[in-house]
Amino acid sequence: MSDKLDIKTEMAAFDKKDRNFYDGLTDDEKKKFSPYMMIRWGASVEGDADLQAYYLMSTNENLNKNFFDINTTEHKKFQWLMATTVSPGMGKQFHKWLAAGKKDTATAKLEKFLREIYPQFKDDEIALLAEINTKDDLKQLARLHGWDDKKIKEYL
Repeated sequence: MSDKLDIKTEMAAFDKKDRNFYDGLTDDEKKKFSPYMMIRWGASVEGDADLQAYYLMSTNENLNKNFFDINTTEHKKFQWLMATTVSPGMGKQFHKWLAAGKKDTATAKLEKFLREIYPQFKDDEIALLAEINTKDDLKQLARLHGWDDKKIKEYL
């Protein structure tokens, strides 16, 4: 892997808003470049809480929304240009890997059930319902919606 695709070099270009960084990569480097990594690394910085909040909110607003609606193999340059909008231009920051959260399987099953019952609810509303209701409450809800024991057992 070339020095240009070292994560420290990429994040330095990210923080500097280097809109020419992607153009400076070789064809082979462009194939290896991962826009997804820009989201995972770019969203998290160490230091001042306000700066951390800014990076997270800016990444969510500028990258996470509809980012993967753009074909990642054909439009990596455009995705890189979008990534350069995140930084507030305050110099190089220390970025750390932001691992994706993992849900336990029991909670995931409850949330899957609640999405069946309430497809119009948002994710945070579903998560809250799963947290505040007991399994017995949810079984009763399923029965009220006409579910038989077999279907209830499958979900709960």
